[in-house]
Amino acid sequence: MKTNTITTRTIVGALAAMSLMAIAVMAQQAGAREPRQEFKGPVKVFILAGQSNMEGPAHIRTIEGIGDDPVTAPMLKDMLGPDGKPVVCPNVWLSYLTGEGDNNAAETTGRMTAGYGSMWGLDHSKPGDKIGPEFTFGIYMSKAVKEPILIIKTAWGGKSLHTDFRPPSAGPQPLNDFIKARIKERGGDIEKAQQDEDRRLGVFYRYMIEHVRKVLGDIQRVVPGYDPKQGYELAGFVWLQAWNDWCDSWWYPAEWGDKRFDEYGRLMAMFIRDVRKDLSAPKMPFVIGVAGFDGVRCKNGSVVSLFMSGS
Repeated sequence: MKTNTITTRTIVGALAAMSLMAIAVMAQQAGAREPRQEFKGPVKVFILAGQSNMEGPAHIRTIEGIGDDPVTAPMLKDMLGPDGKPVVCPNVWLSYLTGEGDNNAAETTGRMTAGYGSMWGLDHSKPGDKIGPEFTFGIYMSKAVKEPILIIKTAWGGKSLHTDFRPPSAGPQPLNDFIKARIKERGGDIEKAQQDEDRRLGVFYRYMIEHVRKVLGDIQRVVPGYDPKQGYELAGFVWLQAWNDWCDSWWYPAEWGDKRFDEYGRLMAMFIRDVRKDLSAPKMPFVIGVAGFDGVRCKNGSVVSLFMSGS
């Protein structure tokens, strides 16, 4: 594996483009099975991870809405082909791990186009009818680099950093005094609640790391024509999560005041270090996406502003 050469600025630019797309999406899914191709140079690998905003809940029928805003309207020419259908990125492939219920390790693979958003209730053997950030990320990143691109996306709705994605170095998570008091008020069993919490710790962090390793161990399974002699480069990691931490008033009680979300910032730093260590990529750039809660003018003292300062 080669060392990183993609700049953080490039990744930020692509992330900015994909963030605009969070409110609009594709027409109908295009795409015959891609032919095998030969490429030169190492495959640029980008990891996209998080919860429902990274999954992508917008239906592809809302594509026309992006043309209603002068800011996003110019993006249509990059996203739609001459036939009016979503483009198929010629040098971008994706492996997408997601799921729900008892099946949280369902994979969908293919060449990048519309349809790799939320897969709830859908057939995971093929792209679905929704879109997430990966589509425009793939489009604009492919404009920035000449080498083939592999996006490894792992996302599940309703998952927190403090529990579900908890990094290994964070260790156990004892119930805080606020939670214990609430459980006691409701006549609950504190010991059982702690056991339930312990069972959930880091489950989706492990899903994420194990899947990335699996894909990197057999890239040709996802990228036709890939030759192991080409090698690959872990070029960047994009994180889009935080909702389940931001709205959790038990793990982050309001009585903690302006220090309420300091723990999220501590866990995020550990998460970045652990991911780099577990993937043997000590210099891999990280970009953290931010949703627009409270609008563009976030007031000091609001829950959102406290979360931003803490994280």
